[in-house]
Amino acid sequence: MHLEREFSVPAPRDAVARALDRDSTFEGLFPDTRVSNRGGGVRETVTRVALAGSSRDLRFVFEVDPLGNVHFRKICDGRIWRSLDGEIRLDALGDSSTRVTVCMDGKSRALVPERALSGPLRSQLDEMVESLRKRVASPEGE
Repeated sequence: MHLEREFSVPAPRDAVARALDRDSTFEGLFPDTRVSNRGGGVRETVTRVALAGSSRDLRFVFEVDPLGNVHFRKICDGRIWRSLDGEIRLDALGDSSTRVTVCMDGKSRALVPERALSGPLRSQLDEMVESLRKRVASPEGE
């Protein structure tokens, strides 16, 4: 399953890349998230969620490449997802604005129908895009 969203920001690409490369940006992508490990352009986040009466941690790894794009993946436990990967790509639109594209590719376990997951994954992607839009709209500020 492939999902993609994009939006434009009235700021140069390098400024948007700096705003994207902050712990607070990654922590804002999902509720109750914190950066648990950081180093070498890689951040691991932990998100505490309550599902079916129990609580568990969801882990994502975000890697910022030399161009400022971010590649991410969920550390899958195999319960629902076999793999869930994505990218936050920045493209300059002239000198003073940037297109931000967020895409996700997921493969569910054999017995979990992807159609059942597409709605929640779309909602999650929309929340990520809204959070990114707010955090990179004024890239020079925190």
